[in-house]
Amino acid sequence: MKGSREISRREFLKASVILSGGLIMPKSFFSLPVTMQLHKPIGESATICCFCGVGCGAIVASQDGRVINLEGDPDHPINQGSLCPKGMAMAQINTVDGAVNPHRVQKVRYRAPGTDKWEEKDWEWALNQIAHRVKATRDRYFIETDSEGRMVNRLEAIASLGGAALDNEECSLVTKGMRSLGLVYYEHQARL
Repeated sequence: MKGSREISRREFLKASVILSGGLIMPKSFFSLPVTMQLHKPIGESATICCFCGVGCGAIVASQDGRVINLEGDPDHPINQGSLCPKGMAMAQINTVDGAVNPHRVQKVRYRAPGTDKWEEKDWEWALNQIAHRVKATRDRYFIETDSEGRMVNRLEAIASLGGAALDNEECSLVTKGMRSLGLVYYEHQARL
């Protein structure tokens, strides 16, 4: 035949090895995780779910500072592409210019004892109220010694439950703060 040429034995073996190697390679070799790809689509990034201690991976697509798509990361070793309902609700978390969820409470709302009316308060007022109530509770219920006269310096009237969105350093600071108040009931949500 005109235009055809014979393939040498060496060229045939090279082609055979390349072809058979490509057929037996695992699929994951060709589809690198989003975090390892050199060219990511604009506005798409990998993240970790913030709602519990499992640490499921998600891929979030955004446009103009708004979440437009959220899905489980199929290359993540923990959830392999699936997300629970709370994980899918990550799209409702505050964004740069406000909440995606129109029902999300943005301001402090306070209902005084004995009333049925809610009032809007500012954050400074709310944080001061929390500080005053923690101090009043500690002053009232702090235990210096137990029934046998041993020094215990503890507070059993307040408990603390940490959240999964905290990293190790933040957990360390919260633990030190709670222990300095004398709290003995301290737990982290990821262990429950």
